[in-house]
Amino acid sequence: MKQSDLFRSGRLLVVAFEGWNDAGEAASGAVRALKDVLDVVPIADIDPEDYYDFQFNRPHIETDDDGRRHLRWPGVTLYGPAGGDAKPRARTIADDPIGVSGTNHENIYLLLGTEPSRGWKTFATETIDQALTADITGVILLGALLADVPHTRPIAVQCSSENPEVRDELGVERSSYEGPVGILSVIAAMAEEAGIPTVSLWASVPHYVHNAPSPKATLALLDKLEELVDVVIPRGDLLDDVREWEEGIDALANDDDEMRSYIDQLERARDAVEAPEASGEAIAQEFERYLRKRDDEPPADAPGPGAG
Repeated sequence: MKQSDLFRSGRLLVVAFEGWNDAGEAASGAVRALKDVLDVVPIADIDPEDYYDFQFNRPHIETDDDGRRHLRWPGVTLYGPAGGDAKPRARTIADDPIGVSGTNHENIYLLLGTEPSRGWKTFATETIDQALTADITGVILLGALLADVPHTRPIAVQCSSENPEVRDELGVERSSYEGPVGILSVIAAMAEEAGIPTVSLWASVPHYVHNAPSPKATLALLDKLEELVDVVIPRGDLLDDVREWEEGIDALANDDDEMRSYIDQLERARDAVEAPEASGEAIAQEFERYLRKRDDEPPADAPGPGAG
């Protein structure tokens, strides 16, 4: 298969982890949305015993539909197509009868679970072994981070790859980030070493609403994912969730002058960066002004940014 076909018609693994890599539950939410519309079934579970600190990621006790109580342990599950001749399920995010469409929906695998607490090298090696067994030809890693961005503007999604051929094919950049990383970066590095090209998608979530799920960021990741693979993903109730999310934050801001002022600053900084006439120097000056003002007048309701 040619490199240019890897993400359009290849066998793809889409990965997300709950935890540090998942601000606003945006990345895990995107993979759950895919799981709901694709005809996939669990094909492998990674044993949690060696990879989790159960005092940090505690098991949950739950009651099933039959009234039986059971423990649900933190872990990671690999999902794969139910069968080569399987058709897409007749349900979506909103139980809509219109299923996922496109020529590549039967070649998508999913990896979803909680970020492990320890044993990352072994965990990543086991994950890559499973990918090789499934003949995966490309890995797409989804993440979300908290950032100084306004909720009123489109959620930015950064797309990057360490693979030069993939960067050329998709027109994306190589990440320049240096600093602490999560399990996604470890899996990406090992996948590339094993000869499996990777792409990373990271959504920027407004940090002043960090305690709530962010359906708008989930939607942004799904939109970007559709650009990379030949799959049309039904949105179902997600669009309504986005509208309610925005309206809820607007209502909070209207009752808090400091929060409203802070959001106005973020909007001006974002609009200056995206203006067609904005030069690099003008963007830098506007951003410096925004940072100085933020340092001089820190809003009470705006905690510092960080990763999810």
